[in-house]
Amino acid sequence: MGLTIGVDIGGTKVAAGVVDEAGNILETSKVPTPQTTEGVIDAIADAVRTASAAHRVEAVGIGAPGYVDDKRATVLFTPNLTWRHEPLKDLVEQRVGLPVVIENDANAAAWGEYRFGAGQGHDDVICITLGTGLGGGIIIGGKLYRGRFGVAAEFGHIRMVPDGLLCGCGNQGCWEQYASGSALVRYARQRAAASPDAATLLLGLGDGTPAGVQGKHISQAARAGDPVAIDSFRELARWAGAGLADLASLFDPAAFIVGGGVSDEGELVLEPIRKSYRRWLVGAQWRPQAQVLAAQLGGKAGLVGAADLARQG
Repeated sequence: MGLTIGVDIGGTKVAAGVVDEAGNILETSKVPTPQTTEGVIDAIADAVRTASAAHRVEAVGIGAPGYVDDKRATVLFTPNLTWRHEPLKDLVEQRVGLPVVIENDANAAAWGEYRFGAGQGHDDVICITLGTGLGGGIIIGGKLYRGRFGVAAEFGHIRMVPDGLLCGCGNQGCWEQYASGSALVRYARQRAAASPDAATLLLGLGDGTPAGVQGKHISQAARAGDPVAIDSFRELARWAGAGLADLASLFDPAAFIVGGGVSDEGELVLEPIRKSYRRWLVGAQWRPQAQVLAAQLGGKAGLVGAADLARQG
């Protein structure tokens, strides 16, 4: 199969891109994300038509932010849209006249990194995405593992702390409450409130109060040596690495790929994650250890991965 289109449904925009067999994006189109279910479907179709206007496209892959069924046709549930058992494949196919494959957005990003990014050369890869929440994807033997019902790899909702912090999913102690961009902001605000004298730089980047601290401030302050910001990253990394050690016991991958906005800080967060991973890995001194790698495709991973999954049918 030749050219395909990948679609990434975000909170503010729907992006579509024409992607070739080497993972190169040849054309893109972006439209604002509407507030209604029908509006989002129309936006997907508009973005696909615009991006494909000058290209012969053979299929469309869509990364959807939610649970996708085993047939890659229906979005069972998505927290930020009102989709409940939404037949997204059929609805988009009717509008664009092309075969459509639906995939969870984190799975699509994991596949993109495996095929064209940091996962190249490895057949067994686990991806985690440290963004507002924590997502993931599993590649085993060169194949995307989706589980019997299509909803595997929801790593963010592994219960790390019994009776821990309340999660948006309704459970308590989920991993993403301790290792995510949202967790990082919480750590920094708590530490700044407890030790304001040590957080002068961090607080100065916001409005001067702990409540005014945002993710971008923590990154800037950490790069400038602010001890509270650096310690906040280390706390996130401690929980992220501990979770990777648990995943290693389950899947024994060749590599972990860490993506998402938090990973943009590079070794500032990756090296503490590796240290925590080695600390909590059972039998670490006696067994081969997976590499912990930075994602390479950034925000393009989901779009590229969805397009490639559509190519494979």
